[in-house]
Amino acid sequence: MGQFRVMTEPRPALAAEPAAMIDRAREVVRLNVSALQALEAGIGDDLVRAVEIILSRPGYVVVTGMGKSGHIGGKIAATLASTGTNAFFVHPAEMSHGDLGMLRKDVTLLAISNSGESRELRDPLIFCQREGIPVIGLTQRPNSFLGRTSAVCLAMPQVAEACPNNLAPTTSTLMTLALGDALAMVLMDRRGFTAEAFGLHHPGGKLGMSLQSVRDWMGDRPPAPATVPTTATFAEVVSAITEGRKGATAVVDTDGRLAGIVTDGDVRRAFNRENAAGLTAADIMSPRPKVIAPDARMSDAIDLMTQNRIATLLVLEDERPAAIIHIAELMQAGYVS
Repeated sequence: MGQFRVMTEPRPALAAEPAAMIDRAREVVRLNVSALQALEAGIGDDLVRAVEIILSRPGYVVVTGMGKSGHIGGKIAATLASTGTNAFFVHPAEMSHGDLGMLRKDVTLLAISNSGESRELRDPLIFCQREGIPVIGLTQRPNSFLGRTSAVCLAMPQVAEACPNNLAPTTSTLMTLALGDALAMVLMDRRGFTAEAFGLHHPGGKLGMSLQSVRDWMGDRPPAPATVPTTATFAEVVSAITEGRKGATAVVDTDGRLAGIVTDGDVRRAFNRENAAGLTAADIMSPRPKVIAPDARMSDAIDLMTQNRIATLLVLEDERPAAIIHIAELMQAGYVS
């Protein structure tokens, strides 16, 4: 039986020297920077028209793209959705097999293709033409099928890929991502999308938690904070702190308004005073405790506690204690690392 030799094209030798590899990596970054600079210079009225179309449509923005454009499209859809523009990604090949039903007459299609000729995009583009659904195209070739069928074509500059064979999508995908971010941020500005609204869309993670309000942290029915009157005995103060399990108790006047706070530290210091057992809450309390309102952000509460090096913070509503925040709770819940 004869032997067969598989013939392959010779491959260029890889740069073996560290300096050569570093130079090549820096070259890639420079190409990307140059591409972004060219993209920035070309942004104009087409982006304004794209924003106006999206704002004028009551339905979702449906993002689609094939291959690397699809991966970038998924990220763009996620960014839009998290910053006030309802959006989701649909694979173009799936559209040809029933998912065209997701393209309702009130949606906007954001279609991504570097060449503008991806065959998987043809069916959704033709469908949108027939149904009167506006298409916003992102492509390097405005004269392509995608460019010609788009209500607005966001044309990116035609620059070389960072790939040495000019094949692997590199600079083109970076420009697409940047242009998608630019579109999302302009839409966010136009909608007046606030940090509080952003927090509602990001309840998980430290960023989302810090944007929540103190009221969100408290919940609908927070347990009543430990409180004692100004006349409470030393033993009653210690009992309230122990039962409240927050390391502190609020001290209130006869009308229930905040008069001060007694913390574990205040109790320990009181033990060193003469006739500690005869002291009252008014004798050992801190009369000007740090407080925060329920509608403040959790990030403000965390800053207040860390900057003042305190373990407990009173939530005050209508001059009355509504809750006690303890730093240990925040650490356990992931608000503070």
